[in-house]
Amino acid sequence: MGDDEEDKMTDRGIEISPQTCARIGGALYLIIIVSGVLGELLVRGKLVVPGDATATLDNIRSFEFLWRLGIAANLFHLACSVALGLIFYVLLRPVSRDLALLAVLFNLVAITLESASKLFLLPSLFVLGNASYLQAFTPEQLHVLAYLSNRLHTYGFNISLIFFGFECLLLGYLIFKSQFLPRILGILMQIAGVSYLTNSFALLLAPTLVNIAVLVPAFIAELSLALWLLVRGVNGPAGKSGRGGAVIPVS
Repeated sequence: MGDDEEDKMTDRGIEISPQTCARIGGALYLIIIVSGVLGELLVRGKLVVPGDATATLDNIRSFEFLWRLGIAANLFHLACSVALGLIFYVLLRPVSRDLALLAVLFNLVAITLESASKLFLLPSLFVLGNASYLQAFTPEQLHVLAYLSNRLHTYGFNISLIFFGFECLLLGYLIFKSQFLPRILGILMQIAGVSYLTNSFALLLAPTLVNIAVLVPAFIAELSLALWLLVRGVNGPAGKSGRGGAVIPVS
């Protein structure tokens, strides 16, 4: 094989049109939303009893596989979030490369913090075992340890949403300034960013004021964007193959 042929193979790439990229992003976003809602409402929301460490651990003991499934689903949707961050960068960099990159950085910090927060869900499984080191604790102490770990997860998760909130603000601005996505989606995503920031900082500064209803606009905004990307994709020049398209090099 000659050098010219080898160079051509090395430089060869797979071109993915922005329309395809948008629809993949929409599908990933739906997976993230569904996984997140199921994890919070149908797993932790059902098994964790606020203020009752013993009842919480009893529930986890009875539905251990469901607890494990919830953790696995969350980690899977975080992996999807990494790919979605790249897709948003590819789609929105024609608007502002610097701001699109900044959104990716906020996304990565949020994913890292949320991934780390999932570690706090594991002690609830550890205390269910019969390891000899557990004998140093009374059953009540083990219950409290598991419950406190779940509380730490809640705070860690909400801290990650601070960075995700800033990402939503940036994405909303980029979408609003673009000419290939509806401006209303940009406005909704900025409202989502404010909702996440309000909820997370309220949990840190004034926990008694926390109300889950403040996150309803965020759910509506993210679901709207996911469905639009999946069904409609992008409009105008950015939706045409060859302009603004993503090229993924392969060796």
